[in-house]
Amino acid sequence: MAGLAAVAVWPVQRAGDALLAARGRLFPFVPVCLGAGIGLWFALPADPSPVAVAACVAVALAAGLVGAVGPVALRPPAVALALAAAGVVLADWRAGQVAAPVLAFRYHGPVEGRIVLIDRNADDRLRLTLDRVVLDGIEPGRTPARIRIVLQAAQPHLTPVPGLVVMTTAHLSPPEPAVEPGAFDFRRFAWFRGLGAVGYARGPVLARAPPAPGEDRLNRLRARVTAAIWDAVPGDAGGFAAAVATGDRAGISAAATAALRDSNLSHILSISGMHMALLTAIVFASVRTGIALVPPLALRIPAKKVAAVVALGAATLYLALSGGSVPTGRAYVMVGVMLVAVLADRQALSLRAVAIAATLILLWQPEALVDPGFQMSFAATVALIAGFAALRGRLSPGRLPGPAAWFATLLASSILAGFASAPYAAAHFNRFADYGLIANLIAGPVMGLLVMPGIVAAAILAPLGLGGPAWVAIEAGCRFILAVAGWVAGLDGAVTPVPRPPDAVLPLLSLGGAWLAAWPGRARLAGLAPLAAAAALWIGAERPAVLIAADGRLAGVMGPEGRALSAARGAGFAARAWLEDDGDPADQATAAARPGFDGPRAARTFRAGPLRAVLLAGKDAGQRVGAACRDAELVILPDRAADPTPPGCLVIDGAVLARTGALALGTDAAGRLTLRPAVTGGRRWDRPQGRGAAPAAPGVTALAAAGGASQPP
Repeated sequence: MAGLAAVAVWPVQRAGDALLAARGRLFPFVPVCLGAGIGLWFALPADPSPVAVAACVAVALAAGLVGAVGPVALRPPAVALALAAAGVVLADWRAGQVAAPVLAFRYHGPVEGRIVLIDRNADDRLRLTLDRVVLDGIEPGRTPARIRIVLQAAQPHLTPVPGLVVMTTAHLSPPEPAVEPGAFDFRRFAWFRGLGAVGYARGPVLARAPPAPGEDRLNRLRARVTAAIWDAVPGDAGGFAAAVATGDRAGISAAATAALRDSNLSHILSISGMHMALLTAIVFASVRTGIALVPPLALRIPAKKVAAVVALGAATLYLALSGGSVPTGRAYVMVGVMLVAVLADRQALSLRAVAIAATLILLWQPEALVDPGFQMSFAATVALIAGFAALRGRLSPGRLPGPAAWFATLLASSILAGFASAPYAAAHFNRFADYGLIANLIAGPVMGLLVMPGIVAAAILAPLGLGGPAWVAIEAGCRFILAVAGWVAGLDGAVTPVPRPPDAVLPLLSLGGAWLAAWPGRARLAGLAPLAAAAALWIGAERPAVLIAADGRLAGVMGPEGRALSAARGAGFAARAWLEDDGDPADQATAAARPGFDGPRAARTFRAGPLRAVLLAGKDAGQRVGAACRDAELVILPDRAADPTPPGCLVIDGAVLARTGALALGTDAAGRLTLRPAVTGGRRWDRPQGRGAAPAAPGVTALAAAGGASQPP
């Protein structure tokens, strides 16, 4: 018995010894533990009750106390537990703080609001985000704080600028939920941005009032800078330059955006860590070099710290001018932490500095954890710091000739950043850019040597009327990058479709990567275990056998040739998203031609596990339910069923789908049909107006029982 006890205690002792040996080097795991709690909150099927939140507060306080004054061996795990519990509380608090009215029905009528953002949608149509919204017949307390409308008609009479109050007639609806269970949830995305309705306007948009004096000065300055760039640099090159300088993408075409995406250069278009780092590096180096060229000045002032202060000011101005978007804010925090480290005579580029930046961002915006930009930028940054620490001295000019050292550094940077961020990009966007490394190796230096220095020079010289050379450099660099993007995107096999991974994959990847990068000694190799588990889960992932769209107008059945769709047109967004999540490059028409569905358009028949199923369409679908149940055990239709449901027939009509959202159908171990809803009804963003409790997918459990099926918990 004593021997067995010793064997049982040995791993605990080893773990305790490892924690004690790692003391002083565990700070990079602070955002990991905090993010674990935030991620747990987002993964919950329903908002935690006040009692559960209070329990998390108690756990955080108790564990924090143990971490502060408890036994030394218990302090690291206690702090980790306290941070995770605090992450749950923080995410729940943030979700309540951003609560705003959400439109609870479809609206068609007059709309008035102030423009706060101008961009373009995937179809290259102009899109306006409005605040101070006024909707006819809806009291202010129930009116969304922000709405977003797509302009379907050209507006030659209108020059939209931030601050302009406009009016139009629009079709609005609540933000749509995920197109399938576990997929990107636009409704959640909109909740954290105060976006309470989305829609479109087919008619003219009229200017009702100009921007108020003294109001929204930064946004109007941003609009003027954007217009100046468009005037100086025509075409997509100007749109690219404006996107990089001010974050305004309205001037770049959908074709150019697609080429940048397929060549893995779309990150250049979004103001992120790379842009902020390039800008501050250029300003920092210029100021420090300028001071060094004046010996009396260089001997009297700390040039490095002065350069850091000026660079921080330039980064702050860039943040304001770019519109202060979430990715830009994250980049600013990262750069700010590093510049403050310079002022404090600490190492600027270190895992500790990255951990501080990540922690500040998660405290500021916990929802950033589930954002692709946050995940990709921090994965790339951590990989660069850890990778160059491992390569220290091997790429120095002393070991390699100057040009060779520069090229080797560039190559290593692209490989490290690309390798670390690629899994996240593939998971979120269902694609892997096969030649992305080549595109970044060619375009990256041009971005750093022409475009960003040109933007800094134009910001200084253009107000003096001396911006000509800077505009030439910007245009040449932007056109070159767009040409590289078009060339790479046009190569055979430029993009490999990738299926959406199970939910556990990205957390495992993040844990494994953080462990490999931050844990000291040979024990860091333990990080390979979660990486291997993530790869195994992704490779072995199974897609839903049957998918039903939230509007009941489209179904998809997985077959030997891929997913077959019930219709070649209609519900195009859901169809495209399903195929992309399958890792299937086919379009909707091709998928609709695959075997899997039979019968006329008004009654498409298919197999749903053990059941014969039919998807009804047409104005009289509700009256045909009884007849359909004579030949099928499962009937799906977009409208409310008018006929009583016959015994033994499972009916999923519009009333059910309005509460469940999209449905994934499969079979359990006993061969029974399972129904998994995209909307559980338990999260804040799933409830009209964000108030009150809503039962989870009402009707599904009862329907499943009536049809001899089961609903997984």
